Amino acid sequence: MLNYRTIIRILGVILVTEGVFMWLAIPVSLIFGENDKLQFLLSGAITISAGMLAYLPVRRTNLQVNRRDGYVIVTGAWILFSLFGTLPFLLTRSIPNFTDAFFETISGFTTTGASILNNIEELSHAVLFWRSLIQWLGGMGIILLTLLLLPFLGIGGM
Repeated sequence: MLNYRTIIRILGVILVTEGVFMWLAIPVSLIFGENDKLQFLLSGAITISAGMLAYLPVRRTNLQVNRRDGYVIVTGAWILFSLFGTLPFLLTRSIPNFTDAFFETISGFTTTGASILNNIEELSHAVLFWRSLIQWLGGMGIILLTLLLLPFLGIGGM
């Protein structure tokens, strides 16, 4: 049986974390004198707000995660990270339509390396930073997922 309250709590925390990561692009925009500070501030605020709306009602839930919960959390995290990760691209208008922004974000979080962008060097430094950051976060996510799954699979002597 799935523990929905635990799943929602963890996904809420994950969204808040993503929103904070979005705000890391603001100093980059300030340093280079670019005009997309507000868009990153708004992207982070929307993402953090969504995470808090999910987290606050279930914050006192006991964190007992079973294997099924883990699968739902990982799947939900990839989907939510990708959906909310489109906001900086959309709000800065560096990628004006949702489908392309979603593709670019999924490509980053899955560390695929594919891109719909032809002239990457024309993007602002803050957007380039966000694009690089989602690829780095995706790489860390794959490593973490692997480390968490190896013991369940009985691989690697763990």
